[in-house]
Amino acid sequence: MTDIPAENLSPSWPAALDTREPLPRVGEERELLTAFLDWHRATFELKLTGLAAEQVAQRSVAPSGLSLHGLVRHLAGVERWWFALQFAGEQLPLLYYTDEQPDLDFDFAAAGVDLAADLAVWRAECARSRAIVAAAPPL
Repeated sequence: MTDIPAENLSPSWPAALDTREPLPRVGEERELLTAFLDWHRATFELKLTGLAAEQVAQRSVAPSGLSLHGLVRHLAGVERWWFALQFAGEQLPLLYYTDEQPDLDFDFAAAGVDLAADLAVWRAECARSRAIVAAAPPL
């Protein structure tokens, strides 16, 4: 079998919503890696498009604590951890994590957090990651 059945394919976004840049087929390592990472960041943002904050906060399947809002917070922490702390060696506090409360990224309901604020944090961490990579010397 060489064709993928249509029911196994993910639905496509309307062209007006899908502003992702096409992925390059060839290029330097840094160019390719950053293009793919930005494509996945944009894909995640597309998945949030048109959803109300209540929908984004909805847990996927009990007993899982997974939600899109939790992923926003988690991915902000991932950006900071890998790029600012590990790659650039910056001394910054961890986002949404303490030894006493290691799951603050997903256990946020009682904290009265705001989706717009958390999206702003994630976008700022993504921008910081891009700047760190752009300022790094060539490989």
